[in-house]
Amino acid sequence: MDSATKAEKDDHGIAAAPERSLRWALFLTGTFLIAEVVGGIATNSLALLSDAAHMFTDVAALAIALLAIRVGKRPADQQRTFGYARFEILAATFNAVLLFLVALYILWEAVDRFRTPAPVQSTAMMVIAALGLIVNVISMRLLQAGSKKSLNVKGAYLEVWSDMLGSIGVLAAGAIIQFTGWTLADPIIAVLIGFWVLPRTWALLKDSLNVLLEGVPSGLALSKVESEVRAIPGVVAVHDLHVWTVSSGKALLTAHVVRDGTTGVSDAALLTAVRTRLKDLFDVHHATLELERVGAITPADSVDETIDHS
Repeated sequence: MDSATKAEKDDHGIAAAPERSLRWALFLTGTFLIAEVVGGIATNSLALLSDAAHMFTDVAALAIALLAIRVGKRPADQQRTFGYARFEILAATFNAVLLFLVALYILWEAVDRFRTPAPVQSTAMMVIAALGLIVNVISMRLLQAGSKKSLNVKGAYLEVWSDMLGSIGVLAAGAIIQFTGWTLADPIIAVLIGFWVLPRTWALLKDSLNVLLEGVPSGLALSKVESEVRAIPGVVAVHDLHVWTVSSGKALLTAHVVRDGTTGVSDAALLTAVRTRLKDLFDVHHATLELERVGAITPADSVDETIDHS
């Protein structure tokens, strides 16, 4: 299997995306984005421009996914001990802010179109939207397999999938204008596309800010982690528990685990049991654990172990 399309795992259990599929999807989508912007201006279609703004989210998502893979391959150094994994999150945050502003601009322009309807070249509008739909379908096919193995590609795949709906909306607006002459269909579709973009953009911004603020990964509850670790035979308590994310799919954990000194389980066996449960139940592959005994009051009574395990 070609190394460019084969999903691999790095030392933290993160899937490397199929770069060839991403490159082709980025080329197709980026090329058509330019054509759609030019077509939207030429046909005076706000719906087409709105869909172009949405397609820009696809290009940005694909570029971020591809660039994050490339940059993420750089090794850790003395200044960046986790490497460049957080680059993806920084780019996603910038992307979310930019897209939020673009969506607001489209909605503002739509309000002006409601006040002063403008003529739209519906035939050219439909042709361009149909070509966009074809590009979306091809890109989806390219990314479908990788979306099941990589969080990066999955996000890009969902972007393209939602943009396909936008292309269908533009086609519908063009058909309405073509057969009825009702030009308000254009800003109405633009508003619908804008409202489709805004919630997804807000979700992306919220998730990326949560990572930058070192919040608990989405879908993971500290209380659940603590209860599962405490359920391991030999564990009495868990404290100073922290879980955060460096990048998407890369959760880190630190904790003090208090053990029952009367059991016959060795420290190494107990740490292995904790490590296995964290990996199997919560997909945490990098953990730093301090093992303490009941009543321990000095550092000599504890054992530090860093788990970096894929």
